[in-house]
Amino acid sequence: MSREHVDLDHMDITGLRPRPDVGISVTDEVIIVIDQAFGPNGDNLVGYGDVTFDGFPAVTLLVRAGEREEYVHLSPIHGDKRKQGLEDLADGTKCELLCPVSRQPLPQVGSIDGSDASYFAVYLTKKLEKGSQIYVSDVWGHHHSRIVDNNELISAWAAAEEQAS
Repeated sequence: MSREHVDLDHMDITGLRPRPDVGISVTDEVIIVIDQAFGPNGDNLVGYGDVTFDGFPAVTLLVRAGEREEYVHLSPIHGDKRKQGLEDLADGTKCELLCPVSRQPLPQVGSIDGSDASYFAVYLTKKLEKGSQIYVSDVWGHHHSRIVDNNELISAWAAAEEQAS
């Protein structure tokens, strides 16, 4: 897999290696790929449609921005800013993030660094565990997602592994 799309300079990395039941693959010992992700009712968000990034199925959300509503397919590679959908939406636009299957809003987990952006949760297990989530920003163009497993910031662990090698 190519690292050309991964924004390694802006990845926060700390924590432990992901649990095997969480649906996170670690390739090249520093690249994190989301293999499974679930909405608030346990609906599968990976492979919803046929969009892929470097051969990996996309994580899909339903995004509302003003009067617009569209499926947005996100790269499952952590740190990769590529996405398909709402390509002409202006950076800084506040969005509503929904499950594409149930159309239920994603649960809010908190605000981001004193800005008007907030994190919303996508679950990494069918058990919908709060300690195993992807935190996605609701502001378009705000690329500060986080991956948490067992209450550890997995995205930070990957950067530490890269620096050690």
